[in-house]
Amino acid sequence: IEAQEYIANVTGSSPARFEAALTWILNSNKDVGIWLKGEDLSESVTTVDKVVCLESAHPRMGLGCRLSRALLTAITTVLLFFWGLAFLWGLLILLKYRWRKLEEEEQAMYEMVKKIIAVVQDHYVDWEQDMERYPYVGILHVRDTLIPPQSRRRMKRVWDRAVEFLASNESRIQTESHRVAGEDMLVWRWTKPSYFSDSER
Repeated sequence: IEAQEYIANVTGSSPARFEAALTWILNSNKDVGIWLKGEDLSESVTTVDKVVCLESAHPRMGLGCRLSRALLTAITTVLLFFWGLAFLWGLLILLKYRWRKLEEEEQAMYEMVKKIIAVVQDHYVDWEQDMERYPYVGILHVRDTLIPPQSRRRMKRVWDRAVEFLASNESRIQTESHRVAGEDMLVWRWTKPSYFSDSER
């Protein structure tokens, strides 16, 4: 009724013409920007006599409402931008930390390889001088010599990488299986002649 009176005051149209317009909206498949609502807002209106209100599909907002909405949109966009920037910055810090840890681990692995070579070589020299019973030394014995008990768990990955590196990249050390004290164990044997020892150290 309020809409009908408003249209009549503004345009001078008769109530019949207003009802005809509502009928045209109901029968039209076009989106004219006006929704006709009945008592139950969830159900579609099929006849003019059941229409109780009109709803605009494109509501007009006042200046204050537009400014507040634009401000809210801008703040949301800025916050999302800074959240994304913070996430990327955190990811970069994490990757740099990971790279640094990998570099430190690789350096520790090479240091361990040098120590293992020195121990196996010294053991072979001692065997040649009849100071050792066997020309080979147990791998676990070398580990226990180089790594204290409290550090073995922390150094396990470094030790495993060093053992793998020696198996695939060091021709002077040969990995063998021997029975020592009634148990089968993996051992290392120095395969280069002893007269190279002084020049290798």
